[in-house]
Amino acid sequence: MTANRPEGVDPRERLIVALDVSSAAAAQKIVAAVGESASIYKVGMQLYTAEGPQIVRDLVGSNRKVFLDLKFHDIPNTVASAVREASGLGVYMLTVHGSGGGKMLQAAAEAAKGAAGKAPFVLAVTVLTSMDQNDLNSVGVTGSVADQVVKLARTAIQSGCGGVVASVQEAALLRREVGGGFAIVTPGIRPAGTAVGDQARVATPAEAIAAGATHIVVGRPITGAEYPGKAAREVVADMK
Repeated sequence: MTANRPEGVDPRERLIVALDVSSAAAAQKIVAAVGESASIYKVGMQLYTAEGPQIVRDLVGSNRKVFLDLKFHDIPNTVASAVREASGLGVYMLTVHGSGGGKMLQAAAEAAKGAAGKAPFVLAVTVLTSMDQNDLNSVGVTGSVADQVVKLARTAIQSGCGGVVASVQEAALLRREVGGGFAIVTPGIRPAGTAVGDQARVATPAEAIAAGATHIVVGRPITGAEYPGKAAREVVADMK
């Protein structure tokens, strides 16, 4: 793993399992079922709101890596303070909104680097994978989805962030336009034959890695499966 771009040789290190559930008990049941097939787990707004920071402490304490996906978006000082608190929990990755601007992104990156212990990767969310061109236009962005993703990614990397969150459709473009040396985490991953759900821009695990993603986020296809461990192993196999 380099300073700015996590590159797990083992595909299991590239899989982030989304714990989009409402209790610590449900989350821990998924973690136990997945077993050694993944080591990174996403704690998002749903689980964090229900259980608070203790679920993060518990996961970190059991040698799991935590991707804290709370998408901080506020004035620079407030975001920096939140990042410091998250860093103190021992998270591996955390998200901020790229649209917060350069000052906010820089404050977040500097707060992470100044944290005690190993600094987490600060990832800037570009355009949500649930949004399409019409959605983007409706909030006042007149450029294309691709242009907006590249614009926000450039600002994030220049501000010191370790990577971005973007859809697979933009991953290859980011590698061409922005370069390497940073993480690209791609949500909206759906193994072949599974339901798309509420995502507008999706791809398979293999397509994501081929496009230049360093990590993929998979939720319902694993957590909603009858055998989550088996489902996770199939995702890992597809990445290979």
